[in-house]
Amino acid sequence: MDLVLWRHAEAIDLELVGDDMARYLTPRGEKQAARMAEWLDRQLPESVKVLASPAVRAEQTARTLGRKYKVSAALAPLATPEQLLELVQWPHAKGCVLVVGHQPTLGRVVAQLLGLQAGECALKKGSVWWLRFREREELGQALVVTVQSPELL
Repeated sequence: MDLVLWRHAEAIDLELVGDDMARYLTPRGEKQAARMAEWLDRQLPESVKVLASPAVRAEQTARTLGRKYKVSAALAPLATPEQLLELVQWPHAKGCVLVVGHQPTLGRVVAQLLGLQAGECALKKGSVWWLRFREREELGQALVVTVQSPELL
């Protein structure tokens, strides 16, 4: 199974709208999302399952990919890693799942899957972490396939 975690691109400050779910992408965030979507579109299989948080900024980020996606409350801000992993059926699902979500949830998922002791890994806005489950010597492992930042594409 491949799990691609995409943190939403840069969004306006909470103080400007007062509702975290209503925060939308800044012009810079729109460029970040478009740049990453272009790269992802070339890399992802056609059969990828795309899931997004119901927050406006996450849906805007997901839409730039130009593929069908489903919104899930299990990916809303402050969702738990367990909610995300259950939703995507890690590590037993077949194929590739792309999740568009938030910090700290995505960072906690990365930390958990890679066995990092700090309990959280920082994911830059608009960046992608591509993880793959594999079995080696009867043990399951999470392998980092790539980490991409929109500024470096």
